[in-house]
Amino acid sequence: MKNFIKIAPLVVALALVSCKKDQSADQLVIEQGAAPVAEPNIDSHEDMVKEAQSKPLTNIALSEAQFDFGKIKKGEHKEHTYEVTNTGKNPLIISQVKPGCGCTVPDYTKEPILPGQKGKITLKFDSSNFDGLVNKQAEIYANVEKAPIVIGFSADIQP
Repeated sequence: MKNFIKIAPLVVALALVSCKKDQSADQLVIEQGAAPVAEPNIDSHEDMVKEAQSKPLTNIALSEAQFDFGKIKKGEHKEHTYEVTNTGKNPLIISQVKPGCGCTVPDYTKEPILPGQKGKITLKFDSSNFDGLVNKQAEIYANVEKAPIVIGFSADIQP
C-alpha cells in the first residue's frame, strides 16, 4: 500500500501532461475529475539553468533554430538533426535537452564539445497523435549565458 501511495501522484502527473489524440499543438488537456498535482522540485527550470551555467561559460552557434518537415502522413516518425558549433573559448557542455512534449525524443552529443568543434542535437517526432499544423519546441541547457536555448520544428500532418 505504501508503494501505491508513492507512485500514484507520479501516474496522475504523467496522465496530465501526456500528448492526447487530436489535441491541437502545444495544448495541455486536463482529464475530467483529475486533481492537479504539484510537480516535484527535481530538475526545475531554475535548477537546470544553474547546473548548465555552473561550468565556465562559452558561446554556441546553431545551424538553425527552426525546421519545417512540411506535409507528412499521420503516424510517421520523423527526425531532424541540428548542428551546434562551440564558438567560445571553453568546452561546450550540453547538460540536457528537454522537449516540450512526450511525442518528441531528444538525442544529443554528451561529451564536451571543444572550441571550434561541432556537436549534434537530434529531435525524433512521432506524429501519431496529431492532425493538421503542429509546432514543437525543445530547450537546450548548456554552459552558455542565455540558457535555455530554444529549438523547434513544425509539420503539417495529413490523414
